[in-house]
Amino acid sequence: MDGSRSPQTPPVLILLGPPGAGKGTQARMLEERFGLVQLSTGDLLRAAVASGSEAGKAAKAVMEAGGLVSDDIVIAILRDRLAAPDCAKGVILDGFPRTTTQAEALDQMLAETGQQIDAAVLLEVDDVKMVVRIAGRFTCGACGEGYHDTFKAPKVADTCDNCGAQQMTRRADDNAATVMSRLDAYHEQTSPLVAYYTDKGALRRVDAMGEIAEIQNAIAALTESVMR
Repeated sequence: MDGSRSPQTPPVLILLGPPGAGKGTQARMLEERFGLVQLSTGDLLRAAVASGSEAGKAAKAVMEAGGLVSDDIVIAILRDRLAAPDCAKGVILDGFPRTTTQAEALDQMLAETGQQIDAAVLLEVDDVKMVVRIAGRFTCGACGEGYHDTFKAPKVADTCDNCGAQQMTRRADDNAATVMSRLDAYHEQTSPLVAYYTDKGALRRVDAMGEIAEIQNAIAALTESVMR
């Protein structure tokens, strides 16, 4: 990326990071602070199918047949979505691209409207600490309040501080072995993208192991820099 984005074109950011890195939290901050719109692949596909657009119909046919929606269809859906009025201030892409082929197709599509990827924000994590962070999570089944064995235990064991219920639940895949496997798969999948956006000069690294406010400030600062 040459940093020559026209001030008339909305910025496009990508959030890269493994499960549990806080992408959702940071995307919500960017939405509230800068008016950007978070676009996740799953939400885009569901909305396109519901809208009955041509790309949505194509996606629906593939999904009903049990197939994987092609990159061409996803790009077509994304092209339609970026043209919507609420994307005028810019967007955050979450979950796309996942491969360098998708990244190249995305670059080509954005170039049609004079846009580019202004920053690919990599939320960097320590794998061992991430296993501890994710594997210790549990939730109140009544009100949804989140807890953690180490960082946020309820004041009374097995009792929600928020609503008093005793219905704590844990995700079956929030165990150390599964979390490490997910992290390994993430690194294998993401490393080519990291190299791709490094070569483009668009990669921005943020330490995602600190306090949420510190991470937010770092991401906000780099967002401000690309929006100027």
